[in-house]
Amino acid sequence: MQKNLGVNILLDVYGTLLTDRQRVTLELYYGEDLSLGEISDETEITRQGVLNCIHKAEKKLFELERKMGLIRKFRELTEDIDRLEGLILQSDMKNKEILAQIDELMVEIKGKI
Repeated sequence: MQKNLGVNILLDVYGTLLTDRQRVTLELYYGEDLSLGEISDETEITRQGVLNCIHKAEKKLFELERKMGLIRKFRELTEDIDRLEGLILQSDMKNKEILAQIDELMVEIKGKI
């Protein structure tokens, strides 16, 4: 089981903005579920160095999300689309052509996110 899904999501979105060492260390720690000792052996840095790298990388990821908000915006957009879809399903619109166009647009939007 992954230690923290939130960090994994941040890593997926902002990982390329980390240093190679930070990205690899977080991938090993969160993605591969390796211990500090195992990461230390694999990367040839001390356990304390691994721990410091993890903390610094996590801080940078959370700061990037605070500033850029890409994950928050994605979640808000997804919620808006779901609400729109629900409203469309509840509507009593009779125009099949418009409903088909709305449905196509919803599929297109969902494909982009």
